[in-house]
Amino acid sequence: MGWSAKDIPDQTGRVAVVTGANSGIGFHTACELARHGARVLLACRSERRGQEAATRMRAEAPGARVAFRLLDLADLASVRALAEDFADEERLDLLINNAGVMALPYTRTADGFEAQFGVNHLGHFALTGLLLPKLLATPDARVVTVSSGMHALANIDPGDLNSERRYRRWIAYGRSKTANLLFVHELARRLAAAGSPLVVAASHPGYADTNLQTAGPAMEGRRLAARLAKAANRVVAQPPSGGALPTLYAATAPGVAPDDFYGPHWPGLRGSPAKSWRASWTLSDTAAERLWTASEQLTGVRYEGLGTATA
Repeated sequence: MGWSAKDIPDQTGRVAVVTGANSGIGFHTACELARHGARVLLACRSERRGQEAATRMRAEAPGARVAFRLLDLADLASVRALAEDFADEERLDLLINNAGVMALPYTRTADGFEAQFGVNHLGHFALTGLLLPKLLATPDARVVTVSSGMHALANIDPGDLNSERRYRRWIAYGRSKTANLLFVHELARRLAAAGSPLVVAASHPGYADTNLQTAGPAMEGRRLAARLAKAANRVVAQPPSGGALPTLYAATAPGVAPDDFYGPHWPGLRGSPAKSWRASWTLSDTAAERLWTASEQLTGVRYEGLGTATA
């Protein structure tokens, strides 16, 4: 038997923030953390869906301590507002950078970034930086960023981070997921250099049945593509509860090391969590540092001494 949600250690007294917790793997990640005793803040862009998710979690896990927090990763003002709202919290044990978009038609965020790069990477880069002081001040804290096996589609293009020269939705998605892994790699390097015990790791859900596969076709009115995606989900995908396991492992299991990357063990698509293959370019110090510098410039969030972030 592989690792399952039953193996999650007691989380009583711990505080977690899970982005995109209203559906899919984010919902199941947040629900399991709450079921095991954590107080979980559901950081979602829709108050209605976030509150509905909180109600469902309380029904599925009686006694669950969950609360909605507004967060739109496509708007850096919203990211800053959540960080300011969090200032009164005494601790932050787990930050789960889960929310994401996939294969959308070309759109821009409120700040003018290509949506997949802006939401999947820049929004989480800013959020992590602004919450970093709380994380550094909390013993045994962790940050887990959800990437994808689809990062293998493409390395980032440093000269065209916002895909302005040419936009191919799946390539842009792959680049945003590569950016997630380069972010984890560089943050782990900087924490190590600062002597910090904060663990930052990455995960991916394999092929999980979520609304990510249908969101893009739905936005463009491609009904056949949406129906085909739903059919593939029913036949091939594992349930979102299974897709959440690598994230839960990275967040709670003993022995997780900085820059580890976990996914389903068979064959990277489904099953219990295991160390995952990753493209060699996601381990490039040069590329990671270059992306970090660009991300600071684009978001205005700087990890000053890894102790404070300014915006």
